[in-house]
Formats: sequence, structure tokens, C-alpha cells
Amino acid sequence: MLLIQPAWCGDYGVYRPDNYKMNAEENERILFIMDFSNSMNEYLDGERKVDMMLDTMARILPSIPQNVSVGLRVYGHKMGFTPIDACRASTLLVPIGSGNCSSIGGALLRTKPKGMTPITYSLKQAVRNDFLGFSGKKHIILLTDGGENCDESPCNYAMELIKTRKDVFIDVIAFNIDDEDDLAQLECAALVTSGKFYTANTAAELARSLSNSINAKKAVEAKIIRNY
Repeated sequence: MLLIQPAWCGDYGVYRPDNYKMNAEENERILFIMDFSNSMNEYLDGERKVDMMLDTMARILPSIPQNVSVGLRVYGHKMGFTPIDACRASTLLVPIGSGNCSSIGGALLRTKPKGMTPITYSLKQAVRNDFLGFSGKKHIILLTDGGENCDESPCNYAMELIKTRKDVFIDVIAFNIDDEDDLAQLECAALVTSGKFYTANTAAELARSLSNSINAKKAVEAKIIRNY
């Protein structure tokens, strides 16, 4: 049984700054955007992909110190009555704030994969609304097991975004994606915002990608990290 314990959140026993390897920059805000589309119910290596994601997050969340501001948005967690509704199924479950580890863990456990993959809509909502009122660096960590399927382009959106915004960085974790067009779109969204692009096809690669995205400072130039 998966269990995310509040006591784990940024707590390795005795708190000392040198306990942490996380390199969150001053005033950085982190937003997880997690895929709960229906395809996350599929099995990979004998385990549902959503369960692999939840298990990984249960191990990753404790690496985030409680003073770091972090939030959670999910998409694909409901179908709606029309395709338009399904392509607007994106919800900020945990607003960005400090000490949110247990809230994020609980929200993830209560969410079930059901619907579509509105990646671009989710990114737009995050930039327009979720970071509203925050200054400094805005770090999105997008985890998806598929490409956009709501007639939008995350690549085109990212290219438009950087014309007016230099404070948003999008890391993308492409989880068990084979389609080259989907990978190209997601890779573009990361690269043009000076984010990092990861591919993951196993539980270990997923954990490594999430950990690296949280822990590593952004390089001046974008970096592609593929797991083969």
C-alpha cells in the first residue's frame, strides 16, 4: 500500500541545511503538472503507470525542504460531457506555497486517471493563474505519458511565451512515449524555455528524471537528457 507520510516532507530527522541536495534558487516557485489521462491506467513492466508515478512521487517529495514553495496541477482526471470539457480538464489541486508536501501527496492519491491530455491548456492555466502574484523564477515540471491530443501545440505555445516571459522554465518528463512527433513537441516546449527534457521508460528512469528536475539548477543552455 502506497503511503505518503506528512512527517517525510522535507524532514530527514535533524534539520540542517547541508542535509539537502536540492538547489532551489531564491524566490523559485515549483509547480508539478501531472498526467492523469486514461492512458496512465496502462501497464508497464507489470505495474500501472499511474502507480509507478505515485510511488516515485512518494519517494521524491521528501527531498523538497518545507521552505520551498511548490504546488500541484493535474489534467485528464475527468472526462466531461463533451470533447471541449475533456480538453479543459485541468485543475490546480494544491496552490503554490511552502510546506505543501503532504497536501500534494494526499491530492495525488485521491486523483484517478480518466480522460484526455490537455497539455497546452494546462501550461496556459499555470502561467496565467497559478503563478499569479509571484516574482522570481517559475519552474514547471510536466510529467506526461503522451502528447497533446486537444488540437493545440505545447511547442507553439512555448515559442509564443518566451516572446514576453523570461521567468518561466518548463522541464518535461516524457514517460513511456514512443511517438516521434509527440516527443518533438514536448522536447521543443522544454528547450525553448531553457528547461530540461527527459525521457523515462522504467520506474528507475522516472525517479531519476524527477529527482534531477527538482535538484539540479538550470544550466544557461537547455539540456536534453534521454534514457535509453
